[in-house]
Amino acid sequence: MSAGKGVAGSGRLITGVAWAVLLLGLWLWGRGVADGSGFGSSAPTTGDVAAVGRPLGVPMPPARAPLDPAKPERVDVPSIGITAPVVSRGLDAAGAVDPPPFSAPGTVGWYGRGVQPGAKGAALFVGHVDTETRPAVFYGLSAAKAGEKVRVTRTDGSVAEFTIDDVKVFSRKHFDAKKVYGSHDKSRAELRLITCGGTFDRKANEYTANVVVSAYLTAAKT
Repeated sequence: MSAGKGVAGSGRLITGVAWAVLLLGLWLWGRGVADGSGFGSSAPTTGDVAAVGRPLGVPMPPARAPLDPAKPERVDVPSIGITAPVVSRGLDAAGAVDPPPFSAPGTVGWYGRGVQPGAKGAALFVGHVDTETRPAVFYGLSAAKAGEKVRVTRTDGSVAEFTIDDVKVFSRKHFDAKKVYGSHDKSRAELRLITCGGTFDRKANEYTANVVVSAYLTAAKT
């Protein structure tokens, strides 16, 4: 997801999100959570669905029971240097998800009408990959690996710790919204971190893929 140029870039993202909301419900909210600016290639591009961060033999901890709902304030992915404030984003007048503002490329957006991170279900975070001149908050997201941690600081003072179990790059032509946004295990609290991937198609003025990091709740500090 990139800052793009003004309202036009925002419109592409909003339009891409809207159809999934209408067809699959609020829990499946977006085929194209990406708009483009042209900073460059941002993620591995092999295949229509490329596994990036799931090496064989990585031990995974057991899932922790879901927490009581609480809104997110900050997200940290220490292994790739991400630490960012989180802002709630709702739906605009057209019924589509409103992305983070272009003036705040270091901010992560959370779909505030969906699952709260740490509660049962899949909470969705989105962030820009770049601006027209420099990397943005989720530029290094495709470098995340299975077994690494994602920590979400919540408004109740708790920190929900998630363990990454899957990193994939989905081409926009073969994006499966149900696989990306639906829960992998309905008994767990899960998290999705999403940004643009692939290469930037200047003719279409958008990226060719989405990077999707999936994680599940394994610990919490209160």
